[in-house]
Parts: sequence; C-alpha cells; structure tokens
Amino acid sequence: MQQALVHDLAERRTLAQTRWQAKTQADVYITVGMGTCGIAAGANDALKGIQRELEARGIRAEISEVGCVGMCSYEPMVEIQARGRERINYGNVTTRQVKEIFRHYFDGGALRKAVIVGQVMPTTTESHSHVLHSLSFRSIDAGEQIPFQSKQLRIVLSNCGLIDPESIDDYLAVDGYSALEKALLEMTPEEVIEEVLNSGLRGRGGGGFPTGLKWRFARATPSWPKYVICNADEGDPGAFMDRSVLEGDPHSVIEGMIIAGYAIGAEYGYIYARAEYPLAIRRLQIAIEQARELGLLGKDIMGSGFNFELQIKEGAGAFVCGEETALMNSIMGERGQPWPRPPYPAVSGVWNKPSNVNNVKSYAYTPRILRLGADWFKSLGTENSPGTAVFALTGQTQRTGLIEVPMGITLREIIFDVGGGVPNGKQFKAVQTGGPLGGCLPDAYLDTPVDFDSLRAAGAVMGSGGMIVADESTCMVEFAKYFMRFVVDESCGKCPPCRIGSTRMLEILERITAGEGTMSDLDEIKRLARGMQLGSLCALGQLAPSPVLSVIRHFEDEFVAHIENKECPAHVCQNLITYRVIPDLCTGCMVCARNCAVQAISGEKLQVHEIDPEICVRCGLCYAVCNFDAIEIISPR
Repeated sequence: MQQALVHDLAERRTLAQTRWQAKTQADVYITVGMGTCGIAAGANDALKGIQRELEARGIRAEISEVGCVGMCSYEPMVEIQARGRERINYGNVTTRQVKEIFRHYFDGGALRKAVIVGQVMPTTTESHSHVLHSLSFRSIDAGEQIPFQSKQLRIVLSNCGLIDPESIDDYLAVDGYSALEKALLEMTPEEVIEEVLNSGLRGRGGGGFPTGLKWRFARATPSWPKYVICNADEGDPGAFMDRSVLEGDPHSVIEGMIIAGYAIGAEYGYIYARAEYPLAIRRLQIAIEQARELGLLGKDIMGSGFNFELQIKEGAGAFVCGEETALMNSIMGERGQPWPRPPYPAVSGVWNKPSNVNNVKSYAYTPRILRLGADWFKSLGTENSPGTAVFALTGQTQRTGLIEVPMGITLREIIFDVGGGVPNGKQFKAVQTGGPLGGCLPDAYLDTPVDFDSLRAAGAVMGSGGMIVADESTCMVEFAKYFMRFVVDESCGKCPPCRIGSTRMLEILERITAGEGTMSDLDEIKRLARGMQLGSLCALGQLAPSPVLSVIRHFEDEFVAHIENKECPAHVCQNLITYRVIPDLCTGCMVCARNCAVQAISGEKLQVHEIDPEICVRCGLCYAVCNFDAIEIISPR
C-alpha cells in the first residue's frame, strides 16, 4: 500500500513537472501578480485587458495567476515571456496600458506610461523558473539600475510570484511535498527534530526561540492528543509578510505543519488566520482540500500510518491574539486573553494538551530545510541567526514592499540599497523594527546587522518582520504616540500594568504634543514603563513601552522642544504650529481660499491673502495645494 501511494505521488509529480515545463516554456507565457496588493491596485482589470488583447491579436498564451513578488510599489505587475524573446516584467499596469505594453513587447513600440521593472535576455539553458529571482530591475523612466533584489535571498518567498498558489500541481512541480515524503518514509520523528534543531532555525514570530527545541519539548510531553498550531494572526501596522506567503505559497505552510505534526506526535492542527485576510484564507482552504484529495492530509498519509488533519480558525482581528496563549484561548472559543506561563504550550496548550505554536514563516522554512539539509540552512545568515529575514519595508522609502534578505545584512543596506533610500530629497531620520512593540533606531545605528542578537543589543527587536522608515518630516514624539495609541486600542485589559500603564502613558504623550507637557513627564513615562515591563502578563504589555523609551533615548531633544519651547521641530503637532502666507510669494490665485473648508483664508483675487489663525484648524490643505510655495508652517510663538 505504501509503495503504491508513493508511486502514485511520484507519477503525479512527474506529470506536474511536465505540465509546468510546457506552461512556462510555451510560445507566450504571461504571469499576473494576484496577491492582495496587486488586486487592490487593479490586477483583475489588467488580467481582463490582457485576455481581450490576446484574443484581438489571435495570440495563444499560457496565463498564470501568481502571488505577490514583493515589489508592492509597482503593482499591478505583469510579466511576458515569448519564445526566443527577452522576458520583461512590467509594473503599474492598468487596463489602459495593456495595449501599449503589447505594442511595446510584440511590435517594438514606444512606452509612454508603462514601467519596465525587470528584463532578462533569453538563453538556451535558462527556463522561466530558473531566472525569476535573479532579475536585474530597472525603470525605463529613470534609465538606471534598481537593485531591489540584488541583495535579496529568497527562500520562504521563492515560490511567491513563481507558481499558481491555487494549483497543487505547480507546487509539486517545484519539489513540493518531497520533504514530507522524506520525513515520513525515511526519517524517524526524532531525526526530523534533530535536523531542524541542527539547522539553527529560530522562530520567526519575533521571539527567536529555537524551533527544533520547541518541537523536542512538545514530543517529550507524555500526554495526548497533541496539536500543531500556525500563528497567522499578523496584526502589526504595516506588516504583510505572512499574508503574502499564505496567498502566494500556501502548500509550503501546510507541508511544514504536517512535518511538525509527525515530529511531535500530533494528528491535528489549526491555522489561526485573521479574518481580514480573505484571499489568504480562501487559498488555504483550496490548498487543504487539494492536499486531502491527494492523500497528503487525512488517514495513513503516504501509507506511513501517520494521520493528520488541518482546520482554519478565523480570528476577529485582535492584536493580542498574536500572543500564543491568547491565540489558543481564541481557538477554544474563549476571550482572546493571555494566561500565565509556565506551563508553556509544549506542556499544556490548547484544550490543556501539548501544543506547538510556530509562525507562518517558521513552518514554510521546514520543507526547505529537510530537502536541502541543516548544513545548507546554517551556511546562510550569521552563526547565531542562520537563514534569512523577511520584512515588510514600508514608510518613507523609495521602494516599499516585501523583501527577504540574509541575516546579518545591515539596516543601511536594506533601507538604501534595497529600498532606494528616502524619497523627495529628504534625510533619513529613524527606522522602527519589530512593529508596535519594537524599537526606533536613528542614523547612528544604520550599520547595525539585522539579526536577533544585534537588534536586541541596539535596543530594538526583530519582531515578526515589520520595518517602518521615517524621514526628517516625522515628529518622533507623534511617532511614539501613534504606537502607544495602537497598544491602548489593542490591549486586552486583563492585567492592570498594561491596561492602566499604557493609557496613562498615552495621556502624557498627548499632553506633550499639545504643548502642555512638563519635564517631569519624561520621568513619569520611565516609571510607568518599568511597571509595565515587570508586571504585564504577556509580551504586549511588557514590550509596549519600547518604542517610547527608544524615542526618548535617541530623540530627547524633540521632547524638550515640545515641553520647554512649545514647538514641534518637524512642524507636525497641530497645537504647536500655525500657517502663514508669505507676502512676496503669494499671487492671489485663490486656490488656497477655495480649498479651505473653514473659510480661514481671506483676500481678493490677485491680492495677497491672509490666514486667520483663530479660525484655521491646521489641516494643512492650503499648504499642500499652493503652487507657489507661498504658505509656510511656523511656530505660533
């Protein structure tokens, strides 16, 4: 029976690889990025436009709907590869631009609005899959190289943008489920755990705990049943790493969870995903059904005698449910609040049974590690932080998107080489790593290596992978207040240090940004922070003060300016700024007056205007619409 099942899977994989080769090497092969970012930018309309244009031209083509390739600032993205021609990846593709792109690719016409973000000349040996992640990106508008991927190393994201996430055959064609086959038929559970442990893989949910060690603890607990849980409750502002993996390569996560179940002795698993990820959930559901149909989920998988089932649990969007004990409470139908540890989930988790909780990325690494070996993975990154780091690079940077880089790369390389630096000629000011519970680092720390230990030593954390860049126009006090407001909104309220401490801290920050703070407020913030760090039940409360403390540490002069000088150096805090017309530059064009919703601007046409500070609500619209830079922001003092 076992041999028959393996033989059937081998035949299916061979057929899948044949179909993959036929598809990717067709006369015309087109991929369209259909992740959430692409769809939101108009990828569905672009796809319909491509289908209409192909029909009008009488061209037969293979079209593959793939996940996000990470270059979110260029979505929607369309790639065209015709036999014997260069492969070109076009960005910001709208329905109107489809005809222009086809004229450019097939007829040699000029591009007016479309942007080329990748271009590779064909060779006799390369196939589409072999060169996808070695593109030399450039913008035809700028005429210069864009090294968005030059320093990336895609492992977890290697299939995203390459395969159709709704096709198990595509996943089989790129060696999908071969690691599961190896684990079930060639390795004992202990050998699987040892391989993961030897790889040095540390949990990518933020804590950085050795994954193999967590699995060993769960296996050693003499209690059944046991559970495997995937934490896909990605709630950090500006973070979308897990979503993109689930949308672009769901089978890798499922395969990793089945392997983990075999390793710890579990027969059931939960994928806890936030309900705000409908596309990810739909593709997970499709992938689970496909795996079940092939006998890769359910009873006696591959004839090995191992049984495993998976269920998706949709979360209601509470940030605290990213904490593993709160997540397990939610799975059990309880309120999403954390419980004290120990006991840890490996001993007593969901339903009071041994449970292994890992992040999406941690499970997605597992099949790669088993296929290529622990030594391969350990050769990447740094000694104590092997492998790669996946970040959602957002904020004030030229190129936002999803990146995967080797551990040990510096913040400078990520922000300036991959992200292209700060736009509009402004200066870099700070970067927030680790999301709302992370730390804020100024330019003096740009050469800090990005790994678990180096970031922690610098006063920040790796977190689950959010990275927000701030430029000189950012008020760091307001920046800290933003994250504290997020914590106040998302605190579950169970323990007083987090519930009360975060509220009091937010009130202090609001006073400071309103120009009503005192220097003693800084001491009070630090006192509250100590109480939260020592007394909070979970990491949300314990780490909540981190952004505020790091901003005080590195940008104390901005707090002093708000408190003592009653001014905001970045001209952001509304109570500490006012708008004034510069007489020598005002032409009396009336644009600012027409756009002022509260009629605070007066003046005749072609005459110098004035802004009444008593009426002005400081919305900044006049400043934004003035075509002559005739409005300036000043301190009211």
